[in-house]
Amino acid sequence: MALTKIGIIGGSGLYEIDGLQNPRRVDVHSPWGAPSDAILTGQLAGVEMAFLPRHGRGHVYSPGSVPYRANIDALKRLGVTDVISVSACGSFREHMTPGDFVIVDQFVDRTFARDTSFFGPGCVGHVSVAHPTCARLSEACETAARGAGVTVHRGGTYLAMEGPQFSTMAESRLYRDVWGCDVIGMTNMPEAKLAREAELCYASVAMITDFDSWHPDHGAVDITDIIATLAGNADKARALVERLPDLLGTDRASCPHGCDRALEHAILTAPEARDGQLVAKLDAVAGRVLT
Repeated sequence: MALTKIGIIGGSGLYEIDGLQNPRRVDVHSPWGAPSDAILTGQLAGVEMAFLPRHGRGHVYSPGSVPYRANIDALKRLGVTDVISVSACGSFREHMTPGDFVIVDQFVDRTFARDTSFFGPGCVGHVSVAHPTCARLSEACETAARGAGVTVHRGGTYLAMEGPQFSTMAESRLYRDVWGCDVIGMTNMPEAKLAREAELCYASVAMITDFDSWHPDHGAVDITDIIATLAGNADKARALVERLPDLLGTDRASCPHGCDRALEHAILTAPEARDGQLVAKLDAVAGRVLT
């Protein structure tokens, strides 16, 4: 049985977590480049924690420029077992209102200018993302949110757009009315795919800031309104994070959904045909199945 180490990837508005014992910032060197920032490590209620601000302190990375591969690789190198993504989003549903949280369980990926995989020529790998989030970890996030007094919706489809611009009204209506998506954001892809490739359990907590542009009574997305909502959401997110150690515990059994065994049969390239340089870069992500 392994020890639990919770990794929090904080999105817009969440750049720190409070209450860590023995806190220190760690610079992790990744063969995929530099992560968004140094990673804050420590213990919370006896459980190891690692916090990484997705956009960097000061919000220096746009959604399209976030070093997603380096971020996931760095967390894996630190021994993280469970990754909780916290991110801002817009809502396509009247009953999912600003200030509410959604525990996402599906994605539609409309990003197009990002590195989406650790694998490639010389080491080809195919993982399943039919169920892109971990049900066990998502349940813990839902329970923590309810314990923190947050209005939370379990299950929802997240439309991942490239950005950094917000949607046109036509796009917003398409995603809502035709495709049946529930929320929209810019950062959970390829993050969720990369976490699966790295055999990390991944849960997505989407914090609603606005109604996107489809809503007849709200009009275009207003960044000033979003920023005001972000502050309140960040406080709720911290309260959620504080409850996770007690729910997940210090001892971690194998994931019942197989997230930690996603690469079991995923590598197709024969050992003698593999690119040595790429294999070396995959030491943290896929070393379990490549050595």
